[in-house]
Amino acid sequence: MSPVSLPPVLSAPLSVDIAITGRCNLHCGYCFYADEMVALRDLPGERWQAFFVELGQLAVQRVSLTGGEAFTRPDLFELIDGVVANRMRYNILSNGTLITEETLCQFEAGKRRQRLDYIQVSIDGSRAEIHDKSRPNSFERAIRGLRLLVEARFPATVRVTVNRYNVDDLENVARLLLEEIGLPAFSTNEAEPGGMAKRQADEIALTPAQRRRAMAVLPALAERYNGRINAQAGPLALAREFQFLEDCVADGLADLPGRGTLSSCGGVFSKLAVHHDGTIVPCHWLPSLHLGQIGVDDLQTIWREHPVLDKLRCRRTIPLHTLPTCRDCPYASFCRGGCPGQALLLTGELDVRSPMTCYRLYRERQRLSPVEKVVV
Repeated sequence: MSPVSLPPVLSAPLSVDIAITGRCNLHCGYCFYADEMVALRDLPGERWQAFFVELGQLAVQRVSLTGGEAFTRPDLFELIDGVVANRMRYNILSNGTLITEETLCQFEAGKRRQRLDYIQVSIDGSRAEIHDKSRPNSFERAIRGLRLLVEARFPATVRVTVNRYNVDDLENVARLLLEEIGLPAFSTNEAEPGGMAKRQADEIALTPAQRRRAMAVLPALAERYNGRINAQAGPLALAREFQFLEDCVADGLADLPGRGTLSSCGGVFSKLAVHHDGTIVPCHWLPSLHLGQIGVDDLQTIWREHPVLDKLRCRRTIPLHTLPTCRDCPYASFCRGGCPGQALLLTGELDVRSPMTCYRLYRERQRLSPVEKVVV
């Protein structure tokens, strides 16, 4: 394998994911933004507005407004105006239950709607008895909010988090979202063992058999609907990645550019995240790696010089075949090692491959587990 060169570090991140509040009107069974986040306090609006000015001065292009639930924040539209005033675009991640006709009317002021990339709503079942098992008492309100967005021609999308409750409902979910509601597309991921799911893994995380079933059903549905179902993580992404690895071995390839190292995460070269108390982190999936505080530490200096970010970026120079877990793996030359957030959560280390996306480990577990157990 030839030496790996790192991409140049940009002068500033292209985008920033911002949890503008830790409050939420739901109590979802797999929420990753829980446990260690519950004691943190929301920043006042003026602190966020000052931060938006700093982002604008650095020519950051986009922010993602999330939580908690972004629409619980009474000054949400004032914050959106601050984003717009500093020449940035934005998206909102929401559970959809607080989206009303009155809410949508407020987007018509100024350039709020013009600068909106999309609003993402979480839907986890085709009917209340399934969706509400992981997102209690919310299906009717979430679907109503989603329908309002579609009817008003807002850029709307949906994230479906595949879990133990909805894994047998995926075909019905696709029919609801793509045929009945008329979304152009939706995305999927998987309930991962972080946040609330750490305590409730036996109730909500997929078993090995369920993951195998989801990995068969979702690609078939994506083909049926002409690519309108997509994923960056979870069963659909894994199915595609695992098939790619098998094809590489079958074709007798030696290696591939950009693979064979811990190169899966590209986010550290383009984005940062901020908790609702103003703590800057590399990503919301790396919530414990604190880089600084907004309004106290210079964001550009953090971005270009922080040793934690340097360590995360340098992961992609680590060949997989040098790791004890991957040394004799036939797929190591084509693998990318998976999410560093998963790796840290499941192993306590950063410079390792993620057990959750390891193809060899997946094959072994599927073959050697006569009883269904949670994959961790």
